[in-house]
Amino acid sequence: MTTKEHTYKPQIAFHPGETLREKLDEMNMGPKEFAVRTGKPEKTVIAILNTTSSVTPEMAVRFEHVLKIPAHFWLNMQRHYDEYVARERHTATLKEQSNWARGFPIADMVKKGWIPERTTISEKTQELLSFFSVSNHEAWANYYLNQELKVAFRISLEHVKEPHAVSAWLRKGELQAANVKVVPYNEQKFKSLLPKMKSIMSSPPNNFFKQLQSLCLQAGVIVVHTPCIKNAPINGCTRWLNHAPLIQLSGRNSRNDIFWFTFFHEAGHILLHGKKDIFLEDLEYSECDAQKEYEADEFAKRWTLTTEQESEVLLHMPLTEKDVIGFAKKFKTHPAIIVGRLQRSGHVRRSFGAKFFVHVELE
Repeated sequence: MTTKEHTYKPQIAFHPGETLREKLDEMNMGPKEFAVRTGKPEKTVIAILNTTSSVTPEMAVRFEHVLKIPAHFWLNMQRHYDEYVARERHTATLKEQSNWARGFPIADMVKKGWIPERTTISEKTQELLSFFSVSNHEAWANYYLNQELKVAFRISLEHVKEPHAVSAWLRKGELQAANVKVVPYNEQKFKSLLPKMKSIMSSPPNNFFKQLQSLCLQAGVIVVHTPCIKNAPINGCTRWLNHAPLIQLSGRNSRNDIFWFTFFHEAGHILLHGKKDIFLEDLEYSECDAQKEYEADEFAKRWTLTTEQESEVLLHMPLTEKDVIGFAKKFKTHPAIIVGRLQRSGHVRRSFGAKFFVHVELE
């Protein structure tokens, strides 16, 4: 659940010039005399009295000598006033950003605990800005659409069908990864652990996802489950955050064969491609590299069911479910992997081997 930091926000604050005017009236001292006594130009004093100019630290010290009121009093008053004015301006801009906020699936984000529930659109906008750690909608656009911080986010979501929802899903993955303690990435270690990951795939325990996360962390790879939200039909994402590779999975199709192919596909991106790339699965975006996606698919096949193994299975068509189980044991994979592959290629009916498909629970 997202927590909100509570800070004191005064409902109103007064410019120090108003207090200065009251004090001068009390002392029967006019602006000109006060200017002479403080050694400041009369126009400067008048500007402060009219609340159109600020009290500086140097002025506050001079005021202290003349008025016998500590400098910190004037500086604190000026600071509170400046903060009040800035917050009032910010509140006004929140109303202007309401259309931007309405582009997000706010209700779904609240339901999943990503942001707190709020009543007004201004409050909801404030929560979204806090969620993304940006000050306004333009900063969000510069990050996710305009690629102004390529070192952190090298692709643009400008031409994605639902950039607001997709950016929210990606941001949630960043926040999840930030809470994970990870060792430096070790490529050889990650490669050496792939057989154990395949073993979990072929005979998954009840807590298979936690075991998978633990194995990956041993090699410095973060794996998180970020549930799908409305308007973000994305299966997974691979990218590097602070020198650590992140695999973000939605479990969107929640079927074991699809989950495992997606995982090994993302693992392939980490091992085969650069640290600067960001890969979004099942989503059209302008920087999508078809060749790299093909390479990741081929990598996933090697760790789920190779092309050669698939060909061997096809030589024994028509298959029985018993045959599938036998081949799964031989290839050290899961029967659902074999059936799913054959279904997609049209070699078996959609009803064949349905019992092998299992709903994956990632929570």
